[in-house]
Amino acid sequence: MILLEAMNGIAPSGIRVGCRSIREEDEAFLLPREARSIPSRHPARRRASGAARRVAHGLLAELGLHDIAILRSSAGAPLWPDGITGSLAHDEDMAVAAVAPLSARIGSIGIDVEPAIKLPDDILALVATPDDVTDAVEPSLAGRLLFSAKEAVYKAAYPLDHYMLDYEDIAVDLNAGRAMTKTGRSVRLAYCISPRVVVIAFVGGSGPGGFA
Repeated sequence: MILLEAMNGIAPSGIRVGCRSIREEDEAFLLPREARSIPSRHPARRRASGAARRVAHGLLAELGLHDIAILRSSAGAPLWPDGITGSLAHDEDMAVAAVAPLSARIGSIGIDVEPAIKLPDDILALVATPDDVTDAVEPSLAGRLLFSAKEAVYKAAYPLDHYMLDYEDIAVDLNAGRAMTKTGRSVRLAYCISPRVVVIAFVGGSGPGGFA
């Protein structure tokens, strides 16, 4: 898959990534405990959750962890097994996941996926701030990438800081591949914009991670 090649090309050392096109009946990939932990009964959302967890189950298996239920916390975060950090995301058509052992010196991960199309101006007005730097990116996709980066940064930072960040609380420098949160958390960024926008946000160190 072209997207998987692109994701593997940007994934930092120690982080495993994967993706899957969301298909009919992907909700069947939810393990029983996972299915019970996801409150939404909307078929599309359950399919997307099943697809994302299918990807994550495969990545965990590569680390020797089989049949691990990735439950959803009351805050919406996927709960990872001890010694693992990770993140899940999906748009309407594609599900992605990223995982890493804490022994890889990755303390927290956030991932986001978006279609490679222009972000609507009204949403960009809510997302962008004067502190953001995006001039290294193709203008038509800069807004979409900025949106995706802030989503990924939030997922990486929240498990560490337990602070509900708004878009204006995150300053993104796409040129430098870094972001800074209102809480002073520095987050590194890796991204691709084709065939889909995918951003991996990650923090070094140790601790639980991921939010999706």
